[in-house]
Amino acid sequence: MLYFSRWKTVLIWGVVLIGVILSIPNMVSQNVLDSLPSWVPKRSMTLGLDLQGGSHILLEVDRNDLINERLQTVRDDIRTLLRDAKIGYTGLSGTGQSVQVRIREANEVDKAKTALETLTQPISNSMFGAGNVREMSLDEPEQGLLRFTLTAEGINYRLSSAASQSIEVIGRRVNELGTTEPVIQRQGSDRILVQVPGLQDPQRLKDILGQTAKLTFQMVDQSVPVQEAIQGRPPAGSSVRYSTDDPPVPYLIEDRVIVSGENLVDAQATYDQRTSEPVVSFRFDGKGAARFGQATQQNVGRLFAIILDNQVISAPQIREPILGGTGQISGNFTAQSANDLAVLLRAGALPADLKIVEERTVGPSLGADSIAAGKMASLVGGVLVVVCMVLVYGKLGVIANIALAANVALIVAVLTMLGATLTLPGIAGIVLTMGMAVDSNVIIFERVREERRAGRSMVQSFDGGFQRALATVVDANLTTFIIAVILFYIGTGPVKGFAVTLGIGIVTTVFTAFTLTRWMVALWVRRWRPVEFPAGLVHYLPLDPRIPFMRYRNLGFLISGAASLLVVASLFVFNFNYGIDFQGGSLIEVQAKDGSADAAEVRGRLGELNIGDVQVQSFGNDDSLMIKVQSQQAGDNAEQSVVDKVKLELGDEYEFRRVEVVGPTVSGELAWTGTLGICLSMLALLIYIWFRFEWQFGMGAVISTIHDVVIIVGIYVILGLEFNLSSIAAILTVIGYSINDTVVIYDRIREMLRKYKKMPIEEVIDIALNQTLSRTFLTGLTVLLALFALYFFGGEVISSFVFAILVGVFVGTYSSLFIAGPCLILFKLRPDMFDKPETKDGKAIAPATAQPSGS
Repeated sequence: MLYFSRWKTVLIWGVVLIGVILSIPNMVSQNVLDSLPSWVPKRSMTLGLDLQGGSHILLEVDRNDLINERLQTVRDDIRTLLRDAKIGYTGLSGTGQSVQVRIREANEVDKAKTALETLTQPISNSMFGAGNVREMSLDEPEQGLLRFTLTAEGINYRLSSAASQSIEVIGRRVNELGTTEPVIQRQGSDRILVQVPGLQDPQRLKDILGQTAKLTFQMVDQSVPVQEAIQGRPPAGSSVRYSTDDPPVPYLIEDRVIVSGENLVDAQATYDQRTSEPVVSFRFDGKGAARFGQATQQNVGRLFAIILDNQVISAPQIREPILGGTGQISGNFTAQSANDLAVLLRAGALPADLKIVEERTVGPSLGADSIAAGKMASLVGGVLVVVCMVLVYGKLGVIANIALAANVALIVAVLTMLGATLTLPGIAGIVLTMGMAVDSNVIIFERVREERRAGRSMVQSFDGGFQRALATVVDANLTTFIIAVILFYIGTGPVKGFAVTLGIGIVTTVFTAFTLTRWMVALWVRRWRPVEFPAGLVHYLPLDPRIPFMRYRNLGFLISGAASLLVVASLFVFNFNYGIDFQGGSLIEVQAKDGSADAAEVRGRLGELNIGDVQVQSFGNDDSLMIKVQSQQAGDNAEQSVVDKVKLELGDEYEFRRVEVVGPTVSGELAWTGTLGICLSMLALLIYIWFRFEWQFGMGAVISTIHDVVIIVGIYVILGLEFNLSSIAAILTVIGYSINDTVVIYDRIREMLRKYKKMPIEEVIDIALNQTLSRTFLTGLTVLLALFALYFFGGEVISSFVFAILVGVFVGTYSSLFIAGPCLILFKLRPDMFDKPETKDGKAIAPATAQPSGS
């Protein structure tokens, strides 16, 4: 294990060197980077929205609006087709997802079916590669009554098609804003994710995305006064529409559309030459110009309305025919609103209404603070871990620290190559990896120490230590990697960034431990020929502890059982403080522009807005507040109205640093996904450990993990901490850490069972726990040092997330010692299950003859 050929040496250091070079752009300032040679890569990691500011908006096609619009089109088609076929009908109406019409003459029913058969013909679905789709079905509940019903596959087809078309329109709209590297991608069949980093005006983005922008030119019906139409019944073929003025002005509008926005080829914001007011000039295509010219020629002196999304923008009088195909839209525009309307018209109308079901916006100032906090936490955490390793292992600690630095460089390099987005929880993942990365080295070094105590030479000790530690390190890290994969699957945004960095860190950790660390150890052994294991500056534990853990197993079960029952009881006493991720609502972080923030005063002002329950509390510094508004029962659009009201009330005195809005639809899905993630992790770990060990080990690991989850949930309940999607991420991280710890202990128990077949199982487990105690203690210490750095220097945003992991490290260590091991006794594990001796390169090895003294 300590021999390296030349090509292996070149390969190992080549990988490390490439990693260092690729990570350089992320480590130096832009000025330094520009001064470096041209061959040095210039690409750096993309910062997430929580670090550079920006908006994350999840849009959903309005299903009901799409169905209603489709039914209206079907009604119009039925009316036109029957009139063209000269077939008499009555009772044309729509209810639910159906449209029905009664044919007057019984002998014309078949003729009507023939005329309307185009409505039920299959639609080619080649866009999605799913063959043909039958959108409408026809049935005849009684003689002469024809009912057309939208099919489920037809609705899904229209939703999917609308989402695809909307992505194109949204892309054009967002690109018009001049933003850099926006992300616009589909999620599921009817949702669209829009992420725009570095956006200075998130409200403008919402306004641009929230409008359908269906523009029509229609004549004003002047046959009756509009007030008479409002009080009575509008004439057939006309309806009342209102203007965008305040107060709105009613107009009686003919339903017939002269020209629509589909005929526009250009729209620009400009100024009226007579009044100098902002206006929007437009130009039609050939077809639109001809139709507009004909309509204005025939209706000189009449009013015509310019209607955007069913609201009248303006209704000018036609003074003369407009034959050039150009015109302008005037109204109460500002320069920006005129420009925004021009953007909407150029980009085109959305095929259906889109509603915002989730919004997460971070201001640039909060992003800058998060970057500074992340850098400080990383620096402090790194220094603490490095100092700890040197104190404990001396020269070997220096080697481990060099491998740790290479590990961090490789993580950054892989993130850069993948084009991954670095988030604040992602930085937390890197810092946590720094604490956990030394675990592999600790396992190896403790194995070497044991081999040396058994009387082997230093070369044999290092060779045997690396050899015996390999399976343990792989098993322990693979279980954590499974958790990272599940976390990536269920997570969104920053949480997914944490999963990415954690997963990459696990892979690079195993690589550096068994290549770079081993190479440096081999070089040190050959050059300096040490005769004893290097002593660190601090002896943190006795070299041969003899703690009778199993003697206290019943006490451990009693304490854990009582604590679990206390948590269950607390669920009936305390209300679970669910975050907006799981119950919907709005979360707003504000910072006073001048002086300190007054939570009571803000609470009083917001309480008068009639927006339901409002919680206001100090957050971090004295000038910052966190505002939490309960979910609105009126649906997703009502959630957006709440934010608008709060901004209107507080906008003059406070800067809005962060806004998160989760509608009831998404909150229910997130709750289900989080629960599913925890259950999947349990199942995956049970299967893996059962496969690698025995079923008793799998059950013991799952029981100890459930114990950890219950205790952490209890911490959230009793302390009233907010439980959100980050909490699920924290629980899964603790599961990963706890399982990592348990697998290391289980691996040693399995080894001891093979070695001492006649010894009582209680004593075997005690030996294994004592032999791995130093590793358990030191790994826990390094992880805690990294977590303390994150908790105290990482900023308020991730403090609750880190706090849960901090508690979880203590709980996970306890359960590994007092729950996981004793469960093997409970499930009657027998030594004869491991009759096969360990193998080395496929060859049997005789059992070792070491004594049960822990050596």
